[in-house]
Amino acid sequence: MRWKKARRSDNVVDQRGKGRRIGGKGLSLGAVAIIVVMGLLSGQDPLQIIGTIAGQAIQQGGIQVGGPSNEPAPPSNDTQSEFVRAILGDTEDTWRALFQQSGQRYKDPKLVLFNDSVRSACGLADSAVGPFYCPGDQQVYLDLSFFKEMEQRFAATGEFAQAYVIAHEVGHHVQTLLGVSARVQAARQRGERVTGNNGLLVRQELQADCFAGVWAHHAQQRHAWLEPGDLKDALNAAQAIGDDRLQKQAQGYVVPDSFTHGTSAQRERWFSQGYTYGDASQCDTFAAQRL
Repeated sequence: MRWKKARRSDNVVDQRGKGRRIGGKGLSLGAVAIIVVMGLLSGQDPLQIIGTIAGQAIQQGGIQVGGPSNEPAPPSNDTQSEFVRAILGDTEDTWRALFQQSGQRYKDPKLVLFNDSVRSACGLADSAVGPFYCPGDQQVYLDLSFFKEMEQRFAATGEFAQAYVIAHEVGHHVQTLLGVSARVQAARQRGERVTGNNGLLVRQELQADCFAGVWAHHAQQRHAWLEPGDLKDALNAAQAIGDDRLQKQAQGYVVPDSFTHGTSAQRERWFSQGYTYGDASQCDTFAAQRL
């Protein structure tokens, strides 16, 4: 992927080396998964629950928050941050143009790079949470170690696969600006069931995948920057983080009623839909009879 062709965004906030070490009885990946399910069932934001639990544990001494991260702050122009700035900058160019075409104004999100832990408007989170978007402050949060985990745990390799992850989180920002996120949250607060293989959360995530594909379509038209194998890398990444595949790996069986992100096939399909048409109107997963 010839990503160096892209404009660099000024909206990346580099907090690497400024995080706090979280030790002691920290939150494991399994604990995070349980908290997410609890939040979905109770209508609460899982990230806020994690932040509350972490804060209480810190006060009680169960989680020890030490000094600065063991990782020194890298130079501001290192290759990884330049890559992130390039991808974020190109998503800005795409969505500014698309919003303008529909008579709207796109508000750029901030993207915060961190390691170990970070505090957002959605609460305190550590790296185990993975990349996330917080509608409360309209910022994307990314620990770059996730890209290494993608390679080692999910066999999802390549720069375009990493770009897909960033574009997916930006897709959630687009949903916030369009009012989609608020409608899903309102349904959850009303006590409506939002999980499951046809639930609102799955539809929300698949739409973000489709929006990532829309960005990829326009970025390729602008730069012709994809190299052989790049598109396959992104599709592999979408497949690798499907609910069915992750559940099969973790527990040996699949529970469709607990799906929150969609199956591997669905995630690949909706990213491809966005990439093929480059039209956000083709991403209405909420009206789709077949996901």
